[in-house]
Amino acid sequence: MVGAEPPKPAAAPTAASSTAVALVLALDGSASITQGDLEFQLQGHAAAFRDPSVAEALSTGGALVTLTVYSGPHTLKTLLPWTLLKTAEDAARFADRIDATPRGFQGDSTAIGGAVVDALALFDQAPVRRAAPARRVIDLVSNGFSNSGLDPQIARDRAAARGVTVNGLAILDEFSWLEDYFEENVIGGAGAFVRSAMDRDSFIEALRQKLILEMVARPSQSIL
Repeated sequence: MVGAEPPKPAAAPTAASSTAVALVLALDGSASITQGDLEFQLQGHAAAFRDPSVAEALSTGGALVTLTVYSGPHTLKTLLPWTLLKTAEDAARFADRIDATPRGFQGDSTAIGGAVVDALALFDQAPVRRAAPARRVIDLVSNGFSNSGLDPQIARDRAAARGVTVNGLAILDEFSWLEDYFEENVIGGAGAFVRSAMDRDSFIEALRQKLILEMVARPSQSIL
């Protein structure tokens, strides 16, 4: 609609008590990702947060979520800051903000290890007042392997040492073996897992399942 104002950013959340999970959502913005591919990722995340089953999963304890995009070493960029989601309305507003996020990120190489390390630093900025989230998870999306910067195995081991789980969503449009690569080199920590997708519909479904699993799992529980 002409003249319509974009959704206003939510006030900085403060988790007065422990939320179930803190999620860093990291989208692939590398050179192998066209603007259409990045739009595909953004729209997929918006659709997933509008899904009723994701909203229902939030009721188990809520989630602190931040949306980022990465490419080469130390390029992780925050698209949406930490936001506390506890209800279907919260999730729908977050989806609206994803839709309104400025596009145009132009990346180069794929530095998965660097993205993990940069994402770890974001947990130190999470607006938690008294109790830390029960679990901390980094969600990495990529259609390729790491080709610059820190070895992702080293990065995921650093994350695991801090009690942070690294999960993955592999887009199999270029490399059919990418899910195995994620299994061996990227994911790590308690209950870590990888999902894969071939197209928009399977991406949304894989992302929906992944978010639900991450929101309902308990700290000592495997989510496979």
